[in-house]
Amino acid sequence: MGWVARGAACRSPPDRDSLAPARLPRFLDLEVTPRAGGSSPSLRSSCVPWRTRIRFGARHAFTANCSSSASKSRSAPLPGSCRVARRPPSQTWRTFLQNHLADLISVDFFVVPTATFRVLYVFVVLLHHRRKVVHFNVTDSPTADWTEQQIVEAFPEDSARRYLLRDRDNIYGCEFRRRVKSMGIAEVLTAPRSPWQNPFAERVIGTFRRELFDHVIVMNEAHLRRRLRSYLLYYHGSRTHLALEKDAPEQRAVELPVHGRIVALPLVFGLHHRYFRSAA
Repeated sequence: MGWVARGAACRSPPDRDSLAPARLPRFLDLEVTPRAGGSSPSLRSSCVPWRTRIRFGARHAFTANCSSSASKSRSAPLPGSCRVARRPPSQTWRTFLQNHLADLISVDFFVVPTATFRVLYVFVVLLHHRRKVVHFNVTDSPTADWTEQQIVEAFPEDSARRYLLRDRDNIYGCEFRRRVKSMGIAEVLTAPRSPWQNPFAERVIGTFRRELFDHVIVMNEAHLRRRLRSYLLYYHGSRTHLALEKDAPEQRAVELPVHGRIVALPLVFGLHHRYFRSAA
């Protein structure tokens, strides 16, 4: 206990604090551990005020002990345990879509209400490479057999792609899966309640709603088919896409200013226009 007396002797009178008890410095001195080896002067034997020693010396000792124990726990495995080699990370969902863009198709349903409050179902088959809708059909009561037939009509004569991206709807029953497998197409299912994993189909459906169905009232199935056919002519030949470098799904030639003035051609019953240059 001689170092306590030396520390008390070295303590300067201005170091007293009216808010701290008189015996608190002695207890704080007892909590500071001495340095091993004795090569350098200890914090207890120095004449540094006790408040400074606690702020700097004890904090340094605490952080040093924590860092050394943490490094030991990381380096030394537990008894009886073995290290497991980490597997390389798998590709992300976006990487998969980009790598198989030319061999990927998406299918999805969306509903359209009519003026008589009927609900019609539209089935869409989309090619990812050029954002082209290769097939669509309309029905008021979709079944697994009807959906299976749409895939056959979309890809005749062995023109099917390699992967088919779809959600987990019950409409894609055993007949649908069996027919898709017989055509040599591998199905890729999205996670439950994750429409963002089928982004191209969801985006084209949103385009149909914003640019067509928000402006017209559908009367029946025949009226809906006529509207969709008219819009798809505009969509494939005139509507530009940022992902296609502002080109249409069916490529358009670049028209220079020397070709003439700009002329607007109304499409989709005047709802949209195609702009081109005419020499006349």
